[in-house]
Amino acid sequence: MDILQNHIQALVFCAQSPISIEEVQRCLQESLGMEEILVSDVLEAVEAINERLQEQSFAFQIYAIGGGYQFLTKPEYQDTVSTYLKHKSKKKLSASALETLAIIAYKQPVTRSQMEQIRGVGCDYAVHKLLEKELIEIKGKAETIGRPVLYGTSQKFMDYFGINHIKDLPQLKDFAIEENTIGEAAD
Repeated sequence: MDILQNHIQALVFCAQSPISIEEVQRCLQESLGMEEILVSDVLEAVEAINERLQEQSFAFQIYAIGGGYQFLTKPEYQDTVSTYLKHKSKKKLSASALETLAIIAYKQPVTRSQMEQIRGVGCDYAVHKLLEKELIEIKGKAETIGRPVLYGTSQKFMDYFGINHIKDLPQLKDFAIEENTIGEAAD
C-alpha cells in the first residue's frame, strides 16, 4: 500500500490542476501493470497520505477540489502564502511591456508588425515577456501575406487587471488631454 501512496503523491504533485480519481486509477493501472485498482483503494491511500502529513506536521496536504485532488497548503499557513503571492504579483511590467500590452488590449487581435508600427520600435522582447507571464496569447494567424501571428489578451490579463471583459477597459476618450491654454482660465 505504501507503493500505491507514493505513486499517488507523485501524480498529485506533478498535476498542474486537480487530478481526478479516474485519472489516478488509469495512470496507476498502466504504470504499475495492475489489472484493476479500485476507487476505494485510491481513496484509502489518499486518506492514509493525509494522516501521515497531519502526523508529521507538514504545511500541506491533499485536498479534494475542482473534481479532483491537489496538494494545497494548510489554512494555518494562509498569511505566509498570501504575503508571498502579494510580493510576487507586485513585480511590475516594464514601460515597453505596458505599452505593448495596451496596444494588444485595445487593438486585438493584432500582429507584431502592427504593434511595432504603432510604437515605432521593435516589440519582440516585450511580446516574449508578456507571453511568458501569460498576459497575452496567440489567437491565430492573419489572412495576409506571410500569415503573421495574431496576439490578444488572455484570461490571466483579465485577472491581473481585475476586469471581467475587455469592454471593461477604460475607453480612450477617458484619457483625453485638456488643451494647453495660455494665461488664466476665465470664470
